[in-house]
Amino acid sequence: MSSGLTLADLAGSKQRNRIESLVKAGVGSAASLSIVISVAILAVLVIRSAGFLTQVEWSSLVSSLGWFPRSNRYDLVTLLLGSLWVTGIALAVATPVGVGAAVYLSEYASKRVRRWLKPSVEILAGLPSVVVAFFILQVIYPTALEGVLDSKYTLIAAGIGVGILTIPIVASVTEYALSAVPNSLREASVGLGARKAVTTVRVVLPAAVSGITAALIVGASRALGETMLVTLVAGGANGSARAFGPASAGGGVTMTSAMANLAAGSDSVAVSSGVTLNPVNSLYVVGLVLFMFTLGLNLIGDRLVRRFRQSY
Repeated sequence: MSSGLTLADLAGSKQRNRIESLVKAGVGSAASLSIVISVAILAVLVIRSAGFLTQVEWSSLVSSLGWFPRSNRYDLVTLLLGSLWVTGIALAVATPVGVGAAVYLSEYASKRVRRWLKPSVEILAGLPSVVVAFFILQVIYPTALEGVLDSKYTLIAAGIGVGILTIPIVASVTEYALSAVPNSLREASVGLGARKAVTTVRVVLPAAVSGITAALIVGASRALGETMLVTLVAGGANGSARAFGPASAGGGVTMTSAMANLAAGSDSVAVSSGVTLNPVNSLYVVGLVLFMFTLGLNLIGDRLVRRFRQSY
């Protein structure tokens, strides 16, 4: 008995094929545009950075004098240290809280609790960073940090604030990774007599390690790129001396906050007789370093995810 379908029906009408071609061309153009934009940004950073580097002494980029661009001091190590301190402190705050929340949502919470708890965690991602900054300065510092730190404007305070903003990212990505672990692994563990906690720690978490790694990499990228909160809380609006500790009373500066502080300026400084240099141009060098730093972080994360990924 014939079903009535022909090869022409399976191939589709000319109009359907035309629509398919248009959709393919549209998504292909979107993908190509994203690549073009990335290449254009990188090209501008490289060209402008090269122009700045030809006017400044390279030794000043790694000097121990600190980051004071309007005084012709462009120590990139100061910015790198500040960025690493803030990112490390943020991950120290966000990792236990975010992963812990994800484990509870995925393994322990009832559907009723999950229904209101998950949106409550994710709503942190929608908080403006300036609100969290004032929360750190007006609430966290007076109640928990005032007796520990000499000043409220420190990299530690900024790292805690960025950590709060990073929690929902780590929690969401980790929770998705835990939910992707097949229930058959949990059931097999329970069938062997393991308790819930043992199953979670010895079975579920190792099976989701690639997703948890991705969550931490995304969280680190988020912390590294935070600007407004660090600019308000870390201090160092006019620059910062090189600090090997995050609790310096003079504040600190990261790559993103340095760019934000410097972008508003337009003054020039003398670098040699008859030659002046606009310190704002140094932000292209900082932007290039930040771009390469983030790219390297993502490549490392991708390699780790591929290494620990498990197939089911």
